[in-house]
Amino acid sequence: MHIAVLGGGNFGTCLAHVLAKSGHDTHLVLRDENVAKSINTIHENSKYLSGIKLCERIEATTQFGVLTGCEYWIIALPCQKQAELLPRFVPYFGEMTTLINVAKGIDLKRLLPLSMVVPQIFGLEDESARYAVLSGPSFAKEVALDMPTACTLACADESRAVHLRDIFTTPYFRCYSSTDVLGVELGGAIKNIYAIAAGVSDGLNYGDNARASLVTRGLAEMCRLGLAMGANFQTFMGLSGIGDLMLTCNGDLSRNRQVGLRLGKGEKIDEIIASMNSVAEGVATTHAVYAMAQNLGVEMPITYTMKKILDGEFTPQDGLQYLLSREQKPERF
Repeated sequence: MHIAVLGGGNFGTCLAHVLAKSGHDTHLVLRDENVAKSINTIHENSKYLSGIKLCERIEATTQFGVLTGCEYWIIALPCQKQAELLPRFVPYFGEMTTLINVAKGIDLKRLLPLSMVVPQIFGLEDESARYAVLSGPSFAKEVALDMPTACTLACADESRAVHLRDIFTTPYFRCYSSTDVLGVELGGAIKNIYAIAAGVSDGLNYGDNARASLVTRGLAEMCRLGLAMGANFQTFMGLSGIGDLMLTCNGDLSRNRQVGLRLGKGEKIDEIIASMNSVAEGVATTHAVYAMAQNLGVEMPITYTMKKILDGEFTPQDGLQYLLSREQKPERF
């Protein structure tokens, strides 16, 4: 297959590695000439995955011309930048090209999941079979090191989902197919909120009980919003839901968890973001999901609390105390 990966960050690079190693003609399209040179000469993304040997078949470039004729485009650009950056790729978009989005976030400006933003940019509103999403518990570093990983690939057209699943699957990277595009992308986006919350709790040394409680009730919030938007409940019980949630809330490679840890230890959010090399999508996603929940009348107390902490209206201690002091009620999703 002829495949292009748009975005040379952590995840775009590791997916290019997976696909190139499977024998696909893989182009990694990025902005930084130095990173492209590093990938092409020493086969390493010196900026985002330093020290990890990449497949020598990857062709990194800053030239958009390589997109012409590629059957599949993997969009690995930051969520909040996609509406701004993707229109420049439209002139190279072919009539038979399929998009696979791997970003994990909600468009903050439009308060929409990317499946309701990106297809419109490419004129695919009536061609849902040409848009797919890939999500699941997948730290880029571990994927690039060929460590066992499983994800979900969703497309509204089931046969296309199966075909795409087979393209991505390797001896160490396993894909499951789904037709619930909305559910898969919501799970991948919303779990970042609870990763920040879990990090805050750990930063305050509140222990394993507190983290487990936050993760479980975070899953309940995720399900409530997803169902209100039309997603399938079962999707949130899978890899892109509870699987990604567990990984991101517990794994030290999680950027969002690291944000929370630093907040819990007293750092300010602006200082944390300014010091990071990669984007922590959960910060913007918290504000977007809170606004979406308000519009839909969905109760999401952890999301509300995290918004207040990120906005400086709650201290981390006050935020978690607020959650503990809420009115008692039966446990339900």
